[in-house]
Amino acid sequence: MAKKQVFGKKAQDNKAADRRMAKVIVAKKTANNKFGYKEAIVDQDEVQDFIKANKG
Repeated sequence: MAKKQVFGKKAQDNKAADRRMAKVIVAKKTANNKFGYKEAIVDQDEVQDFIKANKG
């Protein structure tokens, strides 16, 4: 069964909802020389910015 095509504002809203996301895991060293991991799901275009902001 085929879906009906939608035009106009509603179609733009649906297209914006279909963004490509990426799961990013950043390792951080804790006080007792172990590693903790931070997970986040961000837009694919913002991955490098997220990594730079959380590196350290």
